[in-house]
Amino acid sequence: MDRLFAGIEMLLALALLAMVVMVFGNVVLRYLFDDGIIVSEELSRFLFLWLTFLGAVVVLRRGGHLGFDTLVRMLPRRGRLLCRALTDALTLAVCAIFLWGAWPQVMINMDNASPVSGLPLGWAYAAAAASGVGLCLLAAADFLLALRGAEPPRRDADDALEPGA
Repeated sequence: MDRLFAGIEMLLALALLAMVVMVFGNVVLRYLFDDGIIVSEELSRFLFLWLTFLGAVVVLRRGGHLGFDTLVRMLPRRGRLLCRALTDALTLAVCAIFLWGAWPQVMINMDNASPVSGLPLGWAYAAAAASGVGLCLLAAADFLLALRGAEPPRRDADDALEPGA
């Protein structure tokens, strides 16, 4: 599982690099040569969507999303597990609603081509569907751990800043 997420993080870094190169290159071309690569803006937008939605999955796995856990930390172990299970159940419900809306958009827009690149617009909506599936799987796994009384694996958002993490 760690290798899968390391691969996803590598893809996200490459997407960010590609966005920076395309946008910066386009700015330079416009100012120096009064011309640009038209498709770069559209591709950057597609990459940004994927970066945002897949990034949400990576951040959930690391426990980096905002949360108000001051009160929960003061609860006894059973109370913390109950709050975690309730949070995971709500997350699953919201993700199911999200997927219920995202998947039809993917299917509807597969026949619609983006104006410049001609890529199916469904690929842009697929980022939301992929994110919804990833978020559901992570929330379901944590929900099962909470029901069994197990503590979640410790993965702070700051771990990425430490070498060897």
